[in-house]
Amino acid sequence: MDEFLKEIWAGLTANPKYLPSKYFYDKTGDELFVQIMDCPEYYLTRCELEIFTKQGGDMAIAIQDRLKTFDVVELGAGDCTKSKHLLKALLAQDTDFTYYPIDISANVISNLEEQLPQELQGLKVQGLNGEYFAMLESLGTLSARNKVVLFLGSNIGNIPIDDTTGFLKQLGSYLAPGDLLLTGFDLKKDPAVILAAYNDKGGITRRFNLNLLQRINDTFGADLNLAQFEHLPVYDEQTGACKSYLVSNKDQQSHIGNAGSVTFGAGERILMEISQKYTAAQTDAFAIATGFAPTAYFTDSKGWFLDALWTVV
Repeated sequence: MDEFLKEIWAGLTANPKYLPSKYFYDKTGDELFVQIMDCPEYYLTRCELEIFTKQGGDMAIAIQDRLKTFDVVELGAGDCTKSKHLLKALLAQDTDFTYYPIDISANVISNLEEQLPQELQGLKVQGLNGEYFAMLESLGTLSARNKVVLFLGSNIGNIPIDDTTGFLKQLGSYLAPGDLLLTGFDLKKDPAVILAAYNDKGGITRRFNLNLLQRINDTFGADLNLAQFEHLPVYDEQTGACKSYLVSNKDQQSHIGNAGSVTFGAGERILMEISQKYTAAQTDAFAIATGFAPTAYFTDSKGWFLDALWTVV
């Protein structure tokens, strides 16, 4: 059983059921997520893009104040819309660096390697297609320079909050003292604003979630009935956890390739993704608890989003 099928099977036979959100991003998933980022309700991209557009130069200065030679490594690079502003600012300051985008989507890496050098003259790009930590380990053989790691888009919020400390410690184990981490955090705000971001009126987020079921069908010859699942976002204001579910409309059974069959009860949920929201104080606490020192902060004009620059102690 290959890794994809193994993880899908484990999630659909668990109680409660879940699917790993990293598998959202096939070619169709990539395209749908770009559409989500353009939705009027999806404030996250606009807020962080504002930070990078208006403060990219300040970020570059903050980095260069601490490191003279380094490489830029982006975890989950996507289409590089935001980080492009920082890369441009670093190039304008004659910084000698290579940009290493890491993404599980081969389609993303291929596009970045082809398009970025044309858009940003002088930029050196070497894409790494795979899981974050495996690619960080392989990067150690490619460059001995200090690293500036970008983990943007509130991707850290897709990690269950109880696992965040472990993730950050593991990330730090691939870094050296003095290396930098720039991380995006979606801050707590009006619950209605948050819920709308994960339930756009155009139904693109619904299609994005259902596309993972379609991917399972296409890849493994499964027979998940997409018409019998509904998209449901839920936000807990106290914990800051926003969770996206697919809910079975009826009792049903589906065959997942040659792995076996799975039953769904009417109203049973599949957890598709967690999008954690934070306070600024929480972000500092995570840094201190995991071997980083809070170094600089960049926020949008509404105070809805925070990009935190941390230094490895």
